Amino acid sequence: MPLIVLPTSQLLWVRVAALLFTCVAFSVASHGASLYYRGMADWCIFCWAFSFACTLLVLLVELFGLQTRALVSWTNFPITIACYASLLCLSASVIFPLFFLKDQRTTGDARDYRIAATVFSCLAAVAYMGEVSLTKARPGEVAGYMATAPGLLKVCQTFVACIIFILVSDPVSYNHHAAVKWCMAVYCICFILSMAVVVLCVGEWTGCLPIPFSKFLSAYGLLAVIMYLTATIIWPVFQFDRQYQRSSQASSKLITVAVLTALNFLLYLADLAYTARLVFVSA
Repeated sequence: MPLIVLPTSQLLWVRVAALLFTCVAFSVASHGASLYYRGMADWCIFCWAFSFACTLLVLLVELFGLQTRALVSWTNFPITIACYASLLCLSASVIFPLFFLKDQRTTGDARDYRIAATVFSCLAAVAYMGEVSLTKARPGEVAGYMATAPGLLKVCQTFVACIIFILVSDPVSYNHHAAVKWCMAVYCICFILSMAVVVLCVGEWTGCLPIPFSKFLSAYGLLAVIMYLTATIIWPVFQFDRQYQRSSQASSKLITVAVLTALNFLLYLADLAYTARLVFVSA
């Protein structure tokens, strides 16, 4: 009986491609790109390195046939990792050229390394999106919750919330009015609950809830939509209205947070619609 299983499938080659692309991206960026703005550089390298490590773990588990021995649900874990990796690599593909290629006077090998890192980051993002497309649930197919549209939306919601946290924390822009503090509470509460759903599904712990998982999703989805609706209205009013502004001009970060808040509201609204369809139409 062979110890290693070598399936030749489209999914395998997509994962191998993502593994190689992320490896090249963080290797050339850390080796010869002469990155000076450490905050954004560290974030981009983390995106590539995290995606590489998780993809390598998934490949090793599947090649050695250890899915049944894994401590997590293997119907939920790989696609969750692929979705997070696609978002991480996509963010790095946008951030890296903005900070290290646009309006930069760097020439020679350093610029070539930066261009190479950007290209391979974009390729990695496309590869991970391809993996998500190959592994997501099809209509009528029995699959894990994270492979369904609501599960993938949970990943997007938590990722957008993380970007919001980064933007509002440097500099701190949520402590000058009680209404803005409420928006921050909305971001935190919804992020914690969405991440809890992801962890419960990946760890196969949904049965530990005191109420049925479907009812929990419906109640939480409705609550999150209402809370994000208030934040979508309150944040721009108390950040951009001259009556409440701390400075004469709104920073680009505050505008980005307003856009991301509206985006997350739409994600939660779509999540609620999909959840209601799964729970009530299926019933």
